Amino acid sequence: MRKILITGGAGNIGSALANKLLEDQNTQVTVADNLSTGDISKVQLNHPNLDFHQIDINDFKQISDLMKSKQFDYVFHYAAVVGVKRTQAKPLLVLEDIEGIKNTLELSKDTGVKRFFYSSSSEVYGEPVTIPQNEETTPLNSRVPYAVVKNVGESFCRSYHQEYGLNYTVFRFFNTYGPHQTKDFVMSRFIYSAMKNEDLTIYGDGSQSRTFCYVDDNIEATVRSLDENLFVNDVVNIGGARIVKIIDLAKLIIEITNSKSRIIHLDPLPDGDMTRRQPDNSKMKSILDRDLVTIEEGIRKMIEEPTFLTQMNLD
Repeated sequence: MRKILITGGAGNIGSALANKLLEDQNTQVTVADNLSTGDISKVQLNHPNLDFHQIDINDFKQISDLMKSKQFDYVFHYAAVVGVKRTQAKPLLVLEDIEGIKNTLELSKDTGVKRFFYSSSSEVYGEPVTIPQNEETTPLNSRVPYAVVKNVGESFCRSYHQEYGLNYTVFRFFNTYGPHQTKDFVMSRFIYSAMKNEDLTIYGDGSQSRTFCYVDDNIEATVRSLDENLFVNDVVNIGGARIVKIIDLAKLIIEITNSKSRIIHLDPLPDGDMTRRQPDNSKMKSILDRDLVTIEEGIRKMIEEPTFLTQMNLD
Protein backbone atom coordinates (compact mmCIF):
# COMPACT_ATOMS: atom_id res chain seq x y z
CA MET A 1 0.00 0.00 0.00
CA ARG A 2 1.38 3.39 -0.96
CA LYS A 3 1.42 6.06 1.74
CA ILE A 4 0.77 9.69 0.84
CA LEU A 5 0.97 12.84 2.97
CA ILE A 6 -1.03 15.94 2.04
CA THR A 7 -0.14 19.04 4.02
CA GLY A 8 -2.96 21.58 3.91
CA GLY A 9 -5.25 18.66 3.13
CA ALA A 10 -8.29 20.29 4.73
CA GLY A 11 -8.26 23.11 2.18
CA ASN A 12 -10.03 23.49 -1.15
CA ILE A 13 -7.59 21.64 -3.41
CA GLY A 14 -5.96 19.49 -0.74
CA SER A 15 -9.25 17.95 0.42
CA ALA A 16 -10.34 17.26 -3.16
CA LEU A 17 -7.00 15.57 -3.78
CA ALA A 18 -7.40 13.45 -0.65
CA ASN A 19 -10.90 12.38 -1.69
CA LYS A 20 -9.70 11.36 -5.14
CA LEU A 21 -6.71 9.41 -3.84
CA LEU A 22 -8.93 7.55 -1.38
CA GLU A 23 -10.82 6.03 -4.32
CA ASP A 24 -7.80 3.72 -4.64
CA GLN A 25 -8.09 1.12 -1.88
CA ASN A 26 -4.33 0.58 -2.04
CA THR A 27 -3.59 4.16 -1.02
CA GLN A 28 -3.27 5.37 2.57
CA VAL A 29 -3.76 9.13 2.84
CA THR A 30 -2.58 11.23 5.78
CA VAL A 31 -3.83 14.80 6.01
CA ALA A 32 -1.89 17.33 8.08
CA ASP A 33 -3.49 20.74 8.58
CA ASN A 34 -3.52 23.37 11.33
CA LEU A 35 -7.08 24.37 10.29
CA SER A 36 -6.19 28.06 10.18
CA THR A 37 -7.99 28.30 6.84
CA GLY A 38 -8.89 24.64 6.26
CA ASP A 39 -12.04 22.95 7.52
CA ILE A 40 -12.13 19.48 9.02
CA SER A 41 -15.60 18.90 7.54
CA LYS A 42 -13.95 18.62 4.11
CA VAL A 43 -11.97 15.58 5.25
CA GLN A 44 -13.41 12.03 5.15
CA LEU A 45 -12.61 11.27 8.78
CA ASN A 46 -14.58 8.01 8.73
CA HIS A 47 -12.66 6.56 5.77
CA PRO A 48 -10.54 3.57 6.85
CA ASN A 49 -7.58 4.72 4.72
CA LEU A 50 -7.63 8.34 5.97
CA ASP A 51 -5.55 9.58 8.88
CA PHE A 52 -5.91 13.21 10.03
CA HIS A 53 -3.47 15.20 12.17
CA GLN A 54 -4.05 18.78 13.29
CA ILE A 55 -0.49 20.06 13.37
CA ASP A 56 1.52 23.12 12.33
CA ILE A 57 3.78 22.23 9.40
CA ASN A 58 6.01 25.20 10.24
CA ASP A 59 6.87 23.57 13.59
CA PHE A 60 9.66 21.12 12.82
CA LYS A 61 9.00 18.82 15.77
CA GLN A 62 5.32 18.38 14.94
CA ILE A 63 5.87 17.50 11.29
CA SER A 64 9.02 15.51 12.10
CA ASP A 65 7.20 13.22 14.52
CA LEU A 66 4.57 12.51 11.86
CA MET A 67 6.85 11.97 8.87
CA LYS A 68 9.40 9.85 10.71
CA SER A 69 6.74 7.58 12.14
CA LYS A 70 4.82 7.12 8.90
CA GLN A 71 7.61 6.89 6.28
CA PHE A 72 5.59 8.29 3.36
CA ASP A 73 6.12 7.34 -0.27
CA TYR A 74 4.90 10.67 -1.63
CA VAL A 75 4.33 14.13 -0.18
CA PHE A 76 1.98 16.80 -1.55
CA HIS A 77 2.94 20.05 0.17
CA TYR A 78 -0.18 22.21 -0.18
CA ALA A 79 -0.13 23.96 3.22
CA ALA A 80 0.07 27.76 2.91
CA VAL A 81 -1.47 31.01 4.05
CA VAL A 82 -3.93 31.85 1.25
CA GLY A 83 -6.36 34.58 0.21
CA VAL A 84 -5.50 37.99 -1.27
CA LYS A 85 -6.69 40.03 1.71
CA ARG A 86 -5.11 37.71 4.27
CA THR A 87 -1.73 37.51 2.54
CA GLN A 88 -1.58 41.28 2.07
CA ALA A 89 -2.64 42.02 5.65
CA LYS A 90 -0.27 39.45 7.22
CA PRO A 91 2.93 39.45 5.10
CA LEU A 92 5.12 38.17 7.96
CA LEU A 93 2.74 35.26 8.50
CA VAL A 94 3.11 34.43 4.81
CA LEU A 95 6.90 34.47 5.06
CA GLU A 96 6.75 31.96 7.92
CA ASP A 97 5.55 29.38 5.39
CA ILE A 98 9.15 29.11 4.18
CA GLU A 99 9.82 27.10 7.33
CA GLY A 100 7.12 24.60 6.40
CA ILE A 101 8.62 24.17 2.93
CA LYS A 102 12.08 23.57 4.39
CA ASN A 103 10.75 21.20 7.04
CA THR A 104 8.83 18.97 4.65
CA LEU A 105 11.62 18.88 2.08
CA GLU A 106 14.29 18.05 4.67
CA LEU A 107 12.17 15.30 6.18
CA SER A 108 11.23 13.98 2.73
CA LYS A 109 14.92 13.67 1.94
CA ASP A 110 15.65 11.94 5.24
CA THR A 111 12.73 9.49 5.16
CA GLY A 112 13.03 8.20 1.60
CA VAL A 113 10.12 10.03 -0.04
CA LYS A 114 10.03 9.11 -3.73
CA ARG A 115 8.67 12.42 -5.02
CA PHE A 116 7.74 15.78 -3.50
CA PHE A 117 4.79 17.62 -5.09
CA TYR A 118 4.71 21.36 -4.43
CA SER A 119 1.74 23.70 -4.91
CA SER A 120 3.08 26.92 -6.36
CA SER A 121 0.92 29.64 -7.86
CA SER A 122 0.30 31.80 -10.91
CA GLU A 123 1.25 34.67 -8.59
CA VAL A 124 4.94 33.90 -9.17
CA TYR A 125 4.66 35.33 -12.69
CA GLY A 126 3.61 38.76 -11.44
CA GLU A 127 2.42 41.22 -14.07
CA PRO A 128 2.72 39.22 -17.30
CA VAL A 129 5.14 40.33 -19.98
CA THR A 130 3.82 37.66 -22.36
CA ILE A 131 0.47 35.91 -22.70
CA PRO A 132 -0.04 33.02 -22.28
CA GLN A 133 2.40 32.50 -19.42
CA ASN A 134 4.75 29.63 -20.21
CA GLU A 135 6.59 27.58 -17.57
CA GLU A 136 9.98 27.83 -19.31
CA THR A 137 9.99 31.27 -20.91
CA THR A 138 7.91 33.62 -18.74
CA PRO A 139 9.94 35.50 -16.12
CA LEU A 140 8.90 35.26 -12.47
CA ASN A 141 8.71 38.90 -11.43
CA SER A 142 6.17 39.31 -8.62
CA ARG A 143 7.44 40.94 -5.43
CA VAL A 144 4.44 40.43 -3.14
CA PRO A 145 5.32 38.17 -0.17
CA TYR A 146 2.97 35.34 -1.18
CA ALA A 147 4.54 35.07 -4.63
CA VAL A 148 8.05 35.40 -3.25
CA VAL A 149 7.43 32.49 -0.87
CA LYS A 150 6.06 30.33 -3.69
CA ASN A 151 9.11 31.17 -5.81
CA VAL A 152 11.41 30.33 -2.89
CA GLY A 153 9.62 27.00 -2.53
CA GLU A 154 10.24 26.19 -6.17
CA SER A 155 13.92 27.01 -5.70
CA PHE A 156 14.09 24.73 -2.67
CA CYS A 157 12.60 21.88 -4.71
CA ARG A 158 15.22 22.28 -7.43
CA SER A 159 18.01 22.60 -4.87
CA TYR A 160 17.01 19.47 -2.96
CA HIS A 161 16.94 17.56 -6.23
CA GLN A 162 20.37 18.86 -7.22
CA GLU A 163 21.98 18.25 -3.81
CA TYR A 164 20.20 15.09 -2.66
CA GLY A 165 18.42 13.62 -5.68
CA LEU A 166 14.94 14.20 -4.22
CA ASN A 167 12.50 14.13 -7.14
CA TYR A 168 9.85 16.85 -7.30
CA THR A 169 7.00 18.26 -9.36
CA VAL A 170 5.93 21.88 -9.12
CA PHE A 171 2.30 22.70 -9.91
CA ARG A 172 1.61 26.38 -10.61
CA PHE A 173 -2.10 26.71 -9.87
CA PHE A 174 -4.23 29.30 -11.67
CA ASN A 175 -7.50 30.10 -9.84
CA THR A 176 -8.75 26.62 -9.03
CA TYR A 177 -12.32 26.73 -7.73
CA GLY A 178 -14.72 24.13 -6.44
CA PRO A 179 -17.33 23.32 -3.79
CA HIS A 180 -14.76 23.27 -0.95
CA GLN A 181 -13.52 26.78 -1.70
CA THR A 182 -14.00 29.45 0.98
CA LYS A 183 -15.33 32.95 0.46
CA ASP A 184 -11.76 34.31 0.41
CA PHE A 185 -11.72 33.76 -3.36
CA VAL A 186 -13.54 35.59 -6.11
CA MET A 187 -15.51 32.73 -7.68
CA SER A 188 -17.03 31.37 -4.46
CA ARG A 189 -17.53 34.86 -3.04
CA PHE A 190 -19.44 36.00 -6.12
CA ILE A 191 -21.60 32.85 -6.20
CA TYR A 192 -22.35 33.15 -2.49
CA SER A 193 -23.32 36.83 -2.77
CA ALA A 194 -25.40 36.25 -5.90
CA MET A 195 -27.37 33.40 -4.31
CA LYS A 196 -28.07 35.68 -1.35
CA ASN A 197 -29.03 38.56 -3.68
CA GLU A 198 -26.27 40.59 -2.03
CA ASP A 199 -23.98 43.10 -3.72
CA LEU A 200 -21.04 41.72 -5.68
CA THR A 201 -18.01 43.87 -4.86
CA ILE A 202 -15.18 44.34 -7.35
CA TYR A 203 -11.81 46.00 -6.82
CA GLY A 204 -11.33 48.74 -9.40
CA ASP A 205 -13.24 48.74 -12.68
CA GLY A 206 -13.25 44.95 -13.06
CA SER A 207 -11.16 44.92 -16.20
CA GLN A 208 -8.66 42.56 -14.58
CA SER A 209 -8.72 39.28 -16.50
CA ARG A 210 -8.29 35.79 -15.11
CA THR A 211 -8.68 32.17 -16.11
CA PHE A 212 -10.49 29.64 -13.92
CA CYS A 213 -9.95 25.92 -13.46
CA TYR A 214 -12.63 23.67 -11.99
CA VAL A 215 -11.17 21.51 -9.24
CA ASP A 216 -11.95 18.20 -11.00
CA ASP A 217 -9.63 19.18 -13.87
CA ASN A 218 -6.89 20.18 -11.42
CA ILE A 219 -7.15 16.92 -9.48
CA GLU A 220 -7.24 14.66 -12.52
CA ALA A 221 -4.10 16.32 -13.90
CA THR A 222 -2.21 16.12 -10.62
CA VAL A 223 -3.20 12.54 -9.81
CA ARG A 224 -2.27 11.39 -13.30
CA SER A 225 1.10 13.09 -12.82
CA LEU A 226 1.56 10.85 -9.79
CA ASP A 227 0.10 7.62 -11.15
CA GLU A 228 1.78 7.80 -14.56
CA ASN A 229 5.10 9.21 -13.28
CA LEU A 230 4.79 12.38 -15.36
CA PHE A 231 6.53 15.76 -15.05
CA VAL A 232 9.28 14.45 -12.79
CA ASN A 233 11.60 17.34 -11.83
CA ASP A 234 9.46 19.67 -13.89
CA VAL A 235 7.06 22.62 -13.54
CA VAL A 236 3.47 22.46 -14.79
CA ASN A 237 0.84 25.18 -15.14
CA ILE A 238 -2.51 23.90 -13.87
CA GLY A 239 -5.34 26.10 -15.07
CA GLY A 240 -7.86 27.01 -17.70
CA ALA A 241 -6.97 29.04 -20.78
CA ARG A 242 -10.20 31.01 -21.32
CA ILE A 243 -9.72 34.64 -20.27
CA VAL A 244 -12.59 36.28 -18.37
CA LYS A 245 -12.74 39.82 -17.05
CA ILE A 246 -13.80 40.01 -13.41
CA ILE A 247 -16.69 42.31 -14.31
CA ASP A 248 -17.89 39.76 -16.88
CA LEU A 249 -17.56 36.94 -14.35
CA ALA A 250 -19.79 38.86 -11.95
CA LYS A 251 -22.40 39.41 -14.68
CA LEU A 252 -22.27 35.74 -15.72
CA ILE A 253 -22.83 34.52 -12.16
CA ILE A 254 -25.74 36.92 -11.69
CA GLU A 255 -27.27 35.58 -14.90
CA ILE A 256 -26.78 31.88 -14.06
CA THR A 257 -28.11 32.26 -10.51
CA ASN A 258 -30.96 34.52 -11.64
CA SER A 259 -29.85 36.92 -8.93
CA LYS A 260 -31.00 40.44 -8.09
CA SER A 261 -27.50 41.38 -6.93
CA ARG A 262 -25.90 44.66 -7.90
CA ILE A 263 -22.25 45.10 -8.85
CA ILE A 264 -20.42 47.56 -6.59
CA HIS A 265 -16.94 48.90 -7.38
CA LEU A 266 -14.40 49.36 -4.59
CA ASP A 267 -11.03 51.11 -4.68
CA PRO A 268 -8.34 49.07 -6.45
CA LEU A 269 -6.10 46.93 -4.28
CA PRO A 270 -2.83 48.71 -3.48
CA ASP A 271 -0.68 45.82 -4.71
CA GLY A 272 -0.79 42.27 -6.00
CA ASP A 273 -3.94 42.48 -8.16
CA MET A 274 -2.42 41.73 -11.55
CA THR A 275 -4.21 43.01 -14.63
CA ARG A 276 -3.99 39.72 -16.54
CA ARG A 277 -3.31 36.04 -16.00
CA GLN A 278 -3.47 33.23 -18.52
CA PRO A 279 -1.45 30.02 -18.43
CA ASP A 280 0.05 28.13 -21.28
CA ASN A 281 -1.67 24.94 -20.14
CA SER A 282 -0.49 22.72 -23.00
CA LYS A 283 1.36 20.36 -20.62
CA MET A 284 -1.76 19.89 -18.52
CA LYS A 285 -3.99 19.33 -21.53
CA SER A 286 -1.55 16.83 -23.03
CA ILE A 287 -2.24 14.37 -20.20
CA LEU A 288 -5.98 15.03 -19.92
CA ASP A 289 -6.56 14.78 -23.66
CA ARG A 290 -10.04 16.25 -23.34
CA ASP A 291 -11.79 19.58 -23.03
CA LEU A 292 -11.70 21.25 -19.64
CA VAL A 293 -14.85 22.04 -17.67
CA THR A 294 -16.21 25.36 -18.92
CA ILE A 295 -16.79 28.24 -16.53
CA GLU A 296 -20.53 27.96 -17.05
CA GLU A 297 -20.44 24.23 -16.24
CA GLY A 298 -18.24 24.84 -13.22
CA ILE A 299 -20.53 27.50 -11.78
CA ARG A 300 -23.53 25.19 -12.15
CA LYS A 301 -21.59 22.34 -10.51
CA MET A 302 -20.85 24.62 -7.55
CA ILE A 303 -24.48 25.65 -7.18
CA GLU A 304 -25.69 22.05 -7.34
CA GLU A 305 -23.12 20.70 -4.87
CA PRO A 306 -24.63 20.12 -1.38
CA THR A 307 -21.27 20.57 0.38
CA PHE A 308 -20.90 24.06 -1.09
CA LEU A 309 -24.43 25.03 -0.08
CA THR A 310 -23.84 23.76 3.44
CA GLN A 311 -20.51 25.50 3.77
CA MET A 312 -21.96 28.77 2.59
CA ASN A 313 -25.10 28.29 4.73
CA LEU A 314 -27.26 28.49 1.62
CA ASP A 315 -29.28 25.30 1.99
